Amino acid sequence: MAGPRLNVLVVNTGSSTLKLRLLSADDEVLATHEVDPWTGDGSLPDEAVAALDEMVARAGAVGHRVVHGGPDFTSATVVDATVLAHLEGLAPLAPLHQPRAVAAIRAVAAARPDLPAVACFDTAFHATLSPAASTYALPREWLRRWDLRRYGFHGLSHQYAARRAAQLVGRPLSSLRTVTCHLGAGASLCAVRAGHSVDTTMGFTPTEGLVMATRCGSVDPGLVMWLVNQAGLGPAEVAEALDRRSGLAGLSGGTGDFRELMGTMTAGEDAARLAFDVYVHRLRREIAAMTATLGGLDVLVFSGGVGEHVPIVRATAARPLGFLGVAIDGTRNGATTTDGDISAEGATVRTVVVTAREDIEIARQVRRAL
Repeated sequence: MAGPRLNVLVVNTGSSTLKLRLLSADDEVLATHEVDPWTGDGSLPDEAVAALDEMVARAGAVGHRVVHGGPDFTSATVVDATVLAHLEGLAPLAPLHQPRAVAAIRAVAAARPDLPAVACFDTAFHATLSPAASTYALPREWLRRWDLRRYGFHGLSHQYAARRAAQLVGRPLSSLRTVTCHLGAGASLCAVRAGHSVDTTMGFTPTEGLVMATRCGSVDPGLVMWLVNQAGLGPAEVAEALDRRSGLAGLSGGTGDFRELMGTMTAGEDAARLAFDVYVHRLRREIAAMTATLGGLDVLVFSGGVGEHVPIVRATAARPLGFLGVAIDGTRNGATTTDGDISAEGATVRTVVVTAREDIEIARQVRRAL
């Protein structure tokens, strides 16, 4: 069921940005505005207020990207006072994103209180994970008391990427085993069977999984305990370092921006080369792990800023995966930064690039929710 044909204002709140995009009923971009940086304190620059006023006047509904839905919100949900209070209570699970999403919901509601608002969750797509895939091997009383589980993130991006990839390869989504790679400042993979998430690399928080721009990805929890108990670092110091001073930035001793990293690597900087090698090693390892969960692979998808615009990451990650049927064409790979097929001739697995469009997925979910 497609839902009503509405212009939808999509509000995508990041850890430091606020992106507004008005989509027509046919998902054409009618207007866009970005606030960067945005403190999330609820106040908006004058130009953003003017842009917001213009967009809400033309919108039939608004869809908000909300990173964390916790255990209760497993699908897009119409926002009311009770829902908003619940979302505020989830802030400790996503402290960089959740308070800003709530502030954005309030800001848009103040501009037009009568506009239906729908919260669309990055965690919701992963609500279909089996208990085997979502459960940590921790004491049962801990799991129950604190709702500890692998939630997964980037669900809006993974859901759109899997559906768009099926269109690009000309096959029904219901017939496909797909691994989607959302590679940006944050990065995660998702194993998608017939359009449903069955495994993913992020867990209870967005720190687990792949190496990211400033986040470490998965590390031995014993190492973390050693840093606190033996090295004498405080828990807050360790948490800040794992989220903000690790990943590519930590390994390279400089930047987590892939464009800058590639420049220093090309110049022969050993630390930059190591950062790249660690990043790609973890990426290809986890692609194979997601494929094992699926029992095989039909489509491999690269999306996100790095996935779309850094061909050497795609090529280096794919090169050892020939045993899975993955092979990409060098010329196509080097020339593709938008939706396109980069598979080599004769490859049994189709490899595609998909432009990240969380806004389209959010608009789709808003229409369905209404």
